[in-house]
Amino acid sequence: MPHRFDAKELSRRDFVRLAALGGMSAALSPLALPHALAQDAPAKPATNGKEALRFPRTSRSMPGRFPGRVAQVMNDNAIVGNAFDVKALHIMVAKGMLSLTGAASVPDAWNMIVKPDQIIGIKVNPVAGKLLSTSPEIVHVVIRQLEAAGIPKKNIVIWDRRAYDLADAGFTAAEFPGIKLTGTEQKDEKGSFCDADGRQYAERMIDKAWYYWADAEEKYDADTLPYMVNDGKFSYFSRICTTDVDAIINVPILKNAGPTVTLCLKNLAFGSITNTQRLHRPLWAETCAEVPAFPPLRDKVALNIVDGIRGCYNGGPAANEQFICNYNTILIGTDPVAVDRVGYDIVLHKRIAQKVQKEESEKGTQFMDLAEEMKLGVARMSNIALERITVA
Repeated sequence: MPHRFDAKELSRRDFVRLAALGGMSAALSPLALPHALAQDAPAKPATNGKEALRFPRTSRSMPGRFPGRVAQVMNDNAIVGNAFDVKALHIMVAKGMLSLTGAASVPDAWNMIVKPDQIIGIKVNPVAGKLLSTSPEIVHVVIRQLEAAGIPKKNIVIWDRRAYDLADAGFTAAEFPGIKLTGTEQKDEKGSFCDADGRQYAERMIDKAWYYWADAEEKYDADTLPYMVNDGKFSYFSRICTTDVDAIINVPILKNAGPTVTLCLKNLAFGSITNTQRLHRPLWAETCAEVPAFPPLRDKVALNIVDGIRGCYNGGPAANEQFICNYNTILIGTDPVAVDRVGYDIVLHKRIAQKVQKEESEKGTQFMDLAEEMKLGVARMSNIALERITVA
């Protein structure tokens, strides 16, 4: 029987984390409504998302070097018992990189994506703890292959929005010696968000020159505010992606969010800006599509590797043990929209097989369609070149 949470057991941090994850489920509830009822929903709040299209694109802009191409690598022995087989993961990532790029060797494949003189940020998703977060094992594999391609450890950064979530998911200095671990929201060794002058440590981690504006706001109490960094109608980008790294490797989890998924675009959008709780209910799809269209993400995300070794098909994006499953799959592509579309089909098939839903929701791919409009990638399966590789 799943554990029933008692409010007395929850720290403020846990409460905010669960509220944010639950907020997404609430935000997605209209997806299950009849079409006629959905049409009666109030108008969407205005955003500055279209302004992202005004910035000139570069050769590195999404959807990257291989638009509309996805490598799916499957290995039923990726997990032995309850442990990840790192050797199997290494082979899976290597085969996926070779398939995607057509390179002669794995180092050559990586050098088509990133360069040794770049600072590489590995964006993980640790918000659901060890049970349903990016696995340290697959990140170890990525780092070893980056090193083999000439990228030194000192040029590699593992990051997420909240630095303190990293340790909970197994991303520690002891586990990753020589690798910088950081987050936008930080605490000191005493657990405080602020320095002696009362200034949030996150204030030095955000870049107010880059922001996502939306005509939606939510007032936070004093305990909640540190987790959002700021309130109001502005969400500021993290300096991690605006100035600190040159290229981003995005490593999300294969999991559902209601009848849709929370993969590449969601990991980038909600993990790179502040003040996100206000965006879940009215603007979840728009935020997923519009935030990555701004240059700090659009021009720096070089690769997406979906960790689908272990994921979920229901109850997501929070970790509900009864719905966690071994997909034994990774997805690799420079095009985050195409990768999300392939991942969506995998989760949808599982949900239908498990009788969680009877058929596809007409709005299950909405955020991907919006992302295609923002020129971030390919949303239609008929336009995606998918290579499936099975590793014995």
